[in-house]
Amino acid sequence: MQVLAQGALRKMRTELTDGQAHYQLVCGDQALALNERLGQQISLRHLGAINCLHCGRKTKKSFSQGYCYPCFTKLPECDSCIMSPEKCHFHLGTCRDPSWGEQFCFQSHIVYLANSSGIKVGITRGTQVPTRWIDQGAVQALPILRVDSRLQSGLMEHLFKDQVADKTNWRTMLKGGIAPLDLKAERDRLFEASAAGMAELEQRFGLQALQRLEADEVSIDYPVMNYPLKVSSLNLDKTPEISGQLLGIKGQYLILDTGVINLRKYTSYEVEFRSE
Repeated sequence: MQVLAQGALRKMRTELTDGQAHYQLVCGDQALALNERLGQQISLRHLGAINCLHCGRKTKKSFSQGYCYPCFTKLPECDSCIMSPEKCHFHLGTCRDPSWGEQFCFQSHIVYLANSSGIKVGITRGTQVPTRWIDQGAVQALPILRVDSRLQSGLMEHLFKDQVADKTNWRTMLKGGIAPLDLKAERDRLFEASAAGMAELEQRFGLQALQRLEADEVSIDYPVMNYPLKVSSLNLDKTPEISGQLLGIKGQYLILDTGVINLRKYTSYEVEFRSE
């Protein structure tokens, strides 16, 4: 095998073309097409260093997928409200960086239904469609609402969590064989069951802030030769060099004949990628 890329690992770049997900491995300033590597022997070796995604300082452990601990505790993109947007505290004057919040949180967000390991509700910035769906390994997705801010999207998601899950079961997602769903029917059922809560949020933010969407469903196929019968997770911290035949790519996972690895987990790790 020959070295094809070396540098700091980033989450894979994705693109949806005619319903097919296409992936690029991003390593330093290199981007390597992965779909064409299916069936080949590959190797990913951790070279020992982890450098913070934001400040570049060396860190023994990665926090929040790529940050050193000081940045993790200070940066707005690492705040708890990123994972729980309904807890946004910008209006209290306690945002870690108000200018960052204004740029990223006060913009159009999409509330969507997806089928990744079964039905789930999720949110994403409008600019992250369909990237977010591919990153989660969704085989179907349907935008159902457009809202004006991240807080509003979080409140809608929190409301809908009483009816549908808001997490993907990654093991189920990686086994394949996900049964198709009628997402438009699920949307209508969800709106009906959540009518009272939606009315309260519309009264709070205004009718124009929460826009119901009549969008088309998006179907996504993934470059997978074979799904694993049993999902075994590979870990670069425990095994610095991981190798095997590339059987598929789904979500941010590589599926090898030796196990699966979530590349996004190892953002900022200095690695070497080799293939046939």
